[in-house]
Amino acid sequence: MTKVLVIHGPNLNLLGIREPAIYGDQNLETINDLIQKEAEALQLEVKIIQSNQEGVIVEAIHEAHTWGDAIVINPAGYTHTSVVIFDALEAVRLPAIEVHLSNVHAREAFRMKSLTARACVGVISGFGGLSYLLALRAAKDIVERKRQ
Repeated sequence: MTKVLVIHGPNLNLLGIREPAIYGDQNLETINDLIQKEAEALQLEVKIIQSNQEGVIVEAIHEAHTWGDAIVINPAGYTHTSVVIFDALEAVRLPAIEVHLSNVHAREAFRMKSLTARACVGVISGFGGLSYLLALRAAKDIVERKRQ
């Protein structure tokens, strides 16, 4: 069974109350439930974490090296600043997909630059919670093609 680590970055624990016009009205628990249901439908095993701390995210990426087959990550604000998350994704060499709830290219200029995207096979942005579900589908496809 394909194993996927799903990482929610800083401030995503405030979904549903934080700027719903931008991030939607779904809370993190609802999004996690959708991720779990999609994972079951796709026959994936998922591990989901959320952290506001960069080091915790890096440690989770490191642990995925021995457990997982792919990573779905929403680095949130770390997208634009974190060389260490980029380095961790590069180091573990698992296919990673960057996810954003909002369309980062329709927002402030600083949000249009992602340091972490270069360590990912692709970026899905602007579909709210559906962005995660699309990323799970992509992760499954990437891992299965790699195994063939």
